[in-house]
Order: sequence, then structure tokens, then C-alpha cells
Amino acid sequence: MQEWRPLAEEGHANAQNLLGQMYYNGYGVLKDDTKAARWYRLAAEQGHANAQTGLGSLYRTGEGVLKDDTEAARWFLLAAEQGHEYAQYILGWMYYNGEGVLKDGNEAARWYRLAAEQGFSSAQFDLGWMYDFGVDVLKDQIEAARWYRLAAEQGHERAQSNLGMMYYFGVGVLKDHVLAHMWLNIAAANGNVDAGTRRDNVESEMTREQIAEATQRARACMVSNYQDFD
Repeated sequence: MQEWRPLAEEGHANAQNLLGQMYYNGYGVLKDDTKAARWYRLAAEQGHANAQTGLGSLYRTGEGVLKDDTEAARWFLLAAEQGHEYAQYILGWMYYNGEGVLKDGNEAARWYRLAAEQGFSSAQFDLGWMYDFGVDVLKDQIEAARWYRLAAEQGHERAQSNLGMMYYFGVGVLKDHVLAHMWLNIAAANGNVDAGTRRDNVESEMTREQIAEATQRARACMVSNYQDFD
């Protein structure tokens, strides 16, 4: 704090953003959302994308400022236009739900895609879901499986579960009970309750050898941090 405050008071955006983070999280100072908003704003007004995202988040939740979804969307947009992946994802979510902006599925898909292409797993999952069910995009389950896989390989448990079911039904991918069991088992291990039930249902249709192979693959996948799976 002693090191960064003089720089922040001199107008350095990075220092101002850092102070905003410190006050918001209570790192080295007493947590103070109002002070967090003040420092975020000073940096955000200089075009600092992280600060714009931080300020947008405060307006979205009403912490340190009056809750204002429209103002939140404005700050997220400024950050998203600079390529900030989290801001892009949240802006997509806001367009999908009509929060602070007019509901617009096309804009939701556009912002989700931009975040997904940067590797943001939640955006990859949501974009995959849109393709899976044909929501605001042309239904394309091959494309859905592709985005689910990218999110699944980052540990996204809902993507892992959905990808497992795609392997089970042979939708968007070749039908494969071993890979279905593997992904569902991983999703269950990561806390997805539904995946455990689905895994057990798939298992009832498998041989002991297939179950053993699927379990070994799941173990190798998790140990390798999703680098070794099929």
C-alpha cells in the first residue's frame, strides 16, 4: 500500500487499479468497497481494461456504488472492446439475459465467441450450449462438441458432463461408451452430481473391460491435467 498509493495519487492507472483490487479484496487494508470503486473509476477513466471490468462488476452487484446494470454494461463494453475476456463473457451473458442492455441473442453469441476464442472456459461452455440446442445460432452439434471439449479440457465440469452425454448418444461425435463414461466420471469427480448418475447409467451398458479402460483413461486425464485422455 505504501508503495502504490503515491503512484496512484500521481495518476498512474496501474497503481490505481491495484489499489482498487486491494480495497475490494481486503489485501493489506481493511476491505472497503467504496474506496475500491473510487480507485477503479480513476483507472477506468484512463482506459484501464481491468479497472473498467472491476468497476462494471461493482455496478452489477451494487458494492460500493448504487446497483446499476446499465452502467455496469457500459463499463464492461469498454473493457470488452479492448479484448478483456472476462468482460466479453459477462457482456455476452448480459445480452443473453437482457441485463442492462436490450436482450439480443446474436450479440450474446458474438461476445461469447470472442471470449471463447481467447480460451475462457465459461464462454466456451455457453457457446457450446447455444450450438447444442440451436439457441440464437444455427443448431450444430459438431460445433457444440468442439466448444464443450475445449471447456472440458480446462476442467469445466458442466462441459465435461455434456460432452460425456454426446459420446453416449453419438451426437456431434462418434458414439463411444468408454469416452462417455470417462468424461462423466471426471465431471462427477469435479462435483457435478448429475454426471455421477449419468455415468452409472452408462456403466450398466458396458462390459467390465470397458469400465476398466474408461476408469484408467479418466485417471490419466486428471493426473495429466487433461493432456492425456483419448
